[in-house]
Order: sequence, then structure tokens, then C-alpha cells
Amino acid sequence: MSSYNPPTQGQQTAINMQTVNSAYQDNARSVEYTCGDCDSAVSLKRGEPIRCRNCGHRVLYKQRTNR
Repeated sequence: MSSYNPPTQGQQTAINMQTVNSAYQDNARSVEYTCGDCDSAVSLKRGEPIRCRNCGHRVLYKQRTNR
């Protein structure tokens, strides 16, 4: 029979980082891309698959910023 062992400081930090990372991905900004095949605008957030939503093409070009 094993007894309960409370989490150590390292385990607690890992749990907190997972919470922060998931919250960050929810609030992440999207970046605009242009499809290389159909020239449609594609908005992607971090972690999303790199694929055009209209035609499925996987070559996307990042649009230039206006600074």
C-alpha cells in the first residue's frame, strides 16, 4: 500500500508552466499569411497546422508588415 506524497517544488513549477502555456496560446495573436496556390488570406495562430483553409495547399507566404 502506498501513501500520499505531496508534489515537490519541481512538479508544481511544471504544472504552473503548463497552465501559463495553455493560457498564452488562447490569447495568442494570429499572423496573416497568403496562400501560394489560391492567393487567399489565411490567419494562423501558434500551433495550428500550416495549411490553406480553402484549397489545402501547404505553402504560405507571410505578409509584410507596415511599420
